[in-house]
Amino acid sequence: MIQQFETIQKASKENVDAALKAFGATSKSVQTIAVEATDYAKKSFETGTAAIEKLAGVKTLEKAIEIQTDYVKTAFEGAIAQMTKMGELYSSLAKDAYKPFEGIVAKAVPASK
Repeated sequence: MIQQFETIQKASKENVDAALKAFGATSKSVQTIAVEATDYAKKSFETGTAAIEKLAGVKTLEKAIEIQTDYVKTAFEGAIAQMTKMGELYSSLAKDAYKPFEGIVAKAVPASK
């Protein structure tokens, strides 16, 4: 009976430790994602503002179309790159949050078989 209590107590401690490690990893990853999103938003705003300023000084339709085309191409490429980067950050977040629980899950799976 005492041995079972000690086993349960040890498992509970391992679970709490894993949860704290996962929380720390999650917190760090979420902060990185927030910084990345903020930087992208700032860069995107600056790029858009620069394109509007260029368009304001245009004298021909051809030049306006060229500026608009360049802006759309750059914005699209930037958005795709940002989505890829954010996807990698979210994937890393999931892996880092799960990592502390790997040992617990590995112990639980053979026990259930």
